[in-house]
Amino acid sequence: MIEEIRHSNKIIAIIIRSGYNEQGIHFFTPNDFSQQLAYMSHPAGHVIGAHYHNPVPREVIYTQEVLVIRRGRLRVDFYDGARNHFESRELEAGDVILLASGGHGFEVLEELEMLEIKQGPYCGDRDKTRFEGNPTRPMTDAKEK
Repeated sequence: MIEEIRHSNKIIAIIIRSGYNEQGIHFFTPNDFSQQLAYMSHPAGHVIGAHYHNPVPREVIYTQEVLVIRRGRLRVDFYDGARNHFESRELEAGDVILLASGGHGFEVLEELEMLEIKQGPYCGDRDKTRFEGNPTRPMTDAKEK
């Protein structure tokens, strides 16, 4: 239900499939990631204490983003730092993916609704380098549903 996509021993993405269900709080990201991803499941009556977040200066070097698939199907193609395609995965409604590093491209396989969550502020064209993707390898079928 949880899959890490790695290349050269570096985490490229973390996928949480829609069927994942564990009691409590589970963080999937290392503490040094600029985007933190957790799953929480609590019974009725559980209390999460009131709190606010303190201003803590942080430096974000690379944008990491989270996609939440609400409806449809999406193929995600993963690229290494030299822009070479090395793997693909298919996501469907309820799946969540953290894109942590490397390159990525997408193909919508069924009409899609998704949410994208990433750090700001948005820097326009300075935020990304576009390149011609070419997913020439067949899709790796590692879906763990």
